[in-house]
Amino acid sequence: MAAVNGVGISWPSKLTQGQRPKLVFSPSPRRCTPSSSTIKMTASVDEKKKTFTLQKSEEAFSKAKELMPGGVNSPVRAFKSVGGQPIIIDSVKGSRMRDIDGNEYIDYVGSWGPAIIGHADDEVLAALAETMKKGTSFGAPCLLENTLAEMVISAVPSIEMVRFVNSGTEACMGVLRLARAFTGRPKIIKFEGCYHGHADPFLVKAGSGVATLGLPDSPGVPKAATSDTLTAPYNDISAVESLFEEHKGEVAAIILEPVVGNAGFIQPNLDFLAAIRKITKENDALLIFDEVMTGFRLAYGGAQEYFGITPDLTTLGKIIGGGLPVGAYGGRRDIMEMVAPAGPMYQAGTLSGNPLAMTAGIHTLKRLQGPGTYEYLDKITGELTQGILDAGKKTGHAMCGGYIRGMFGFFFAEGPVNNFSDAKKSDTEKFGRFYRGMLEEGVYFAPSQFEAGFTSLAHTSEDIQKTVAAAEKVLKQI
Repeated sequence: MAAVNGVGISWPSKLTQGQRPKLVFSPSPRRCTPSSSTIKMTASVDEKKKTFTLQKSEEAFSKAKELMPGGVNSPVRAFKSVGGQPIIIDSVKGSRMRDIDGNEYIDYVGSWGPAIIGHADDEVLAALAETMKKGTSFGAPCLLENTLAEMVISAVPSIEMVRFVNSGTEACMGVLRLARAFTGRPKIIKFEGCYHGHADPFLVKAGSGVATLGLPDSPGVPKAATSDTLTAPYNDISAVESLFEEHKGEVAAIILEPVVGNAGFIQPNLDFLAAIRKITKENDALLIFDEVMTGFRLAYGGAQEYFGITPDLTTLGKIIGGGLPVGAYGGRRDIMEMVAPAGPMYQAGTLSGNPLAMTAGIHTLKRLQGPGTYEYLDKITGELTQGILDAGKKTGHAMCGGYIRGMFGFFFAEGPVNNFSDAKKSDTEKFGRFYRGMLEEGVYFAPSQFEAGFTSLAHTSEDIQKTVAAAEKVLKQI
């Protein structure tokens, strides 16, 4: 296995069970070079600025706290775990973001994953402009739903039918109800640190903002809502086997992030996914891959194509909406035919399948079908991750991390990190100092140690070089 500081980092585009991964770098294809319109933001992030100020952001955020809980509409944005002043974004383009104070950043959040071809892509924006001439929401079927459904079904190995919704949380809510309806069983198994949205049954040892803020299982969630949620450490097969033994005939499904992104970036051990697939089949339970993050990011067919493990059901989001609100769940035809109106399991949504989200998704997936897409993501993400870890080693910091294609992460810990307990050993105070330093250098990472990072086709080698240089500078200072 290729490794970065002791942690496996990259896998081939598709592997069979038991096949060992290897790292392959391919040259950057011409199609991945950003156009002139992609680099309209011309201010260089490595230029020495006279001042770095967040005065306007501070004023706006102070007002926001009077209007919205914590001043934000999603908790991690409040910078609680990293300290300092949250930045208020004014515009995005390509690999760059600009805040209302005029500071520009190389962005490795990508709207938390959707911006895999870059922010505000010209082709996507043009397609959206044409679609908007016909209307923004119909509340009725439209042809675009068929088009995107066909693309998703042809790409993702497990999906024979798909239902579009409006968020990853909604997709996971629907797939959980479906798994219970199909099996007639009440219990589910999830993994510590994995986040599947904020629905009550999933807020047990959850990741993402729950981990970022150090919150216990959320108040307002009654015991009855989580009494059938079982948890195990990620990458621990024996713990899963014990749960099945203890709850024979009661487990409807296992749901997991095939690569964890909501507790930081954590990869599955070599045989973990194959073993989980085997256990679910032996116990007549369903296997659900939550690919809201990994779908169309690790490979065109998602993590299941990448690792060669096919689940029964899959949830999607982010990339399939091209930056607009979207989610989806899909899987085997015999299971999906239980969903209303084809079957008795009810789920509905006012804006589901709306023409704008479908349009953005269609044109984003078309771009991802181009030659060299995932090889390019693998190349630049590898250079970024290795560069940051080398800078950490050079400056005397204990760091570990890894990546797969357009998804990466690193921890301020010796490593390796195989589960959420390992991730929590990271020096989060040091991460906060690193984060704030990088922000001043014009680099925007996720404001939490417990979130994965994302690259895009709009990121250039120059972006990576600037980021690594900035990282070394900041690591020397802290």
